[in-house]
Amino acid sequence: MRAILMAAGVGSRMGKAVTKPKSTLKVGDTTIIAHTVDMLIANSIDVSVVVGYRKEMIYEALSGRKVRFFFNPFYRATNSSASLWFARELIDGSDDVIFINADIYWEQSILEILLSDKRDAVMLGDESRADNGDFFLNTVSGRVTAYGKDLKREERNTESVGIAKVSKNFSLTFRKWLEAHIENENYGTLWEGIFCLNSAETPIHVADVGGWFQAEVDTADDYERVKEYVSKKRKDAV
Repeated sequence: MRAILMAAGVGSRMGKAVTKPKSTLKVGDTTIIAHTVDMLIANSIDVSVVVGYRKEMIYEALSGRKVRFFFNPFYRATNSSASLWFARELIDGSDDVIFINADIYWEQSILEILLSDKRDAVMLGDESRADNGDFFLNTVSGRVTAYGKDLKREERNTESVGIAKVSKNFSLTFRKWLEAHIENENYGTLWEGIFCLNSAETPIHVADVGGWFQAEVDTADDYERVKEYVSKKRKDAV
């Protein structure tokens, strides 16, 4: 099993007060990205990270861990699909591949849901966040029927969490979608958009994880929510 984390973006929605990659923000005694990487390694998953903005800070946050890095030098002008393109050699049909936005805080219970799902292409979604989110989905019987950042409320019923998995048998098909999209100079697409690109013809499944805590840190409010959750969990464990 392999995992590719997208960690190249600037994260401008956090505001000027934050001058580091969002994934390197502290949560408890670690960082968001180190928390994810440590969890993946503990589950015997090979980890690669695509870096860009202030990459040296991500190197430092992951120091001492067995991680492979890829660099997107065009991180200011491209979106996460272009970052994933730089690591496309890992999507080679030899293993299942997990795709993760590096600024997500999530936990082992959600990873277990993802690992236990044996369908060829599955995204994690949160039906409880269909009102306010970043990348929306509409699903029928757990399968994507519409997707995008601008879906109207009546056209969507879940939000993408920013985590997905392809089986080794399906991975080369997904890679072809990714390569064709980038070759057509579509550099501004989220990787989730590529994942759903041919969902009308190819089943793209969604597993709802709304019952478990997870949060993508896009804003200062998101970050505060994660810190409060981690702090409470540590206190409850004492």
